[in-house]
Amino acid sequence: MHGHEGDDFIQAHTDSHARMGTGPVLGRESREEREAMLLRPGATLARGAGDRVITEEPDSERTCFERDRDRIVHSPAFRRLAGKTQVVVYPTDHQRTRLTHAIEVAQVATSIARGVGANVSLADAIALGHDCGHGPGGHASEDAFDAFIPEGYDHGPWGADVVLTGLNLCSQTLDGIRNHSWSRPAPATIEGEIVSWSDRIAYCAHDLEDAIHAGIVALEDLPKDVAAIAGIGRRAQLGTFIRAVVRTTNATGSVGMDPETARALASLRRFNYERIYTRPDSVAQSHAVVEVLHGLVEAYVKRPELMPQDYRWDDVIRGAVTYVGGMTDRFAFDQAEHLLGWSKDRLPRGIGRGI
Repeated sequence: MHGHEGDDFIQAHTDSHARMGTGPVLGRESREEREAMLLRPGATLARGAGDRVITEEPDSERTCFERDRDRIVHSPAFRRLAGKTQVVVYPTDHQRTRLTHAIEVAQVATSIARGVGANVSLADAIALGHDCGHGPGGHASEDAFDAFIPEGYDHGPWGADVVLTGLNLCSQTLDGIRNHSWSRPAPATIEGEIVSWSDRIAYCAHDLEDAIHAGIVALEDLPKDVAAIAGIGRRAQLGTFIRAVVRTTNATGSVGMDPETARALASLRRFNYERIYTRPDSVAQSHAVVEVLHGLVEAYVKRPELMPQDYRWDDVIRGAVTYVGGMTDRFAFDQAEHLLGWSKDRLPRGIGRGI
């Protein structure tokens, strides 16, 4: 139970034999020094405790962006992404969720950041947190909550300014989360720009793969320009798009993609919108999601005592939207049954409710 005796220490295995050189602990200050030496000009350097709304003491071991990454990974909002649909398609055990999407965006972002000499830890933190503002049921939740929020419900700003505020993240991390969508103002950092590209690259390739597995589209349906430039499989497409961003960024100093590859990515995204996101079944499911979320918010506004105490704000509407927005698909649909009295047939498909 307690491990195995070594030379004045305990080992996990009786036959442990891996060895490495000894030396001092490589703490935060050592890592900051390495960043200053290795990262390219324009990359965001971690310094001290980071630029936070509430001042903190620096961590002895982790840089400020490593600390942000850890806080996001351990947050309830991040864990709940496991129960939120990435794309409203027929769910299977292998369908991507918001959680797996976030991890895949982080993989793309860290690959690009390493290739261009940017801050990998900051790119990782932004990528892992970028979708924490999404509600249940996919992008339809934004349409649903728009009716209740005067400035509109946008998952990037909502994630940065509402959902994750309790984590006291660095301003650069929050900025990247807030502005990762292309419709938003440009992020303030190179790492934020990297995540903007990484999100689009990841969801274009992965949503296509999910749709093929679900039988919604076939490989032969893929536009010829996409197949010719980026290939027909997820692995080839990700490699093509990642390398294009790395090449262009290294050559120009700006995060971007050469025109030919960018046109292929745009063509893939257009194909996904036409054949996956806006197909009749997806539109019908989106309408059902909006109806569920409207019903739940209205019910909690009328009876705020049904919400946990943390969400009973003076602004009862915003509190209700925050509570419902944090729900997983399954919990929201269960609440529609139990709180609103809806039958299962009226509910949209979601995680745990597919065919």
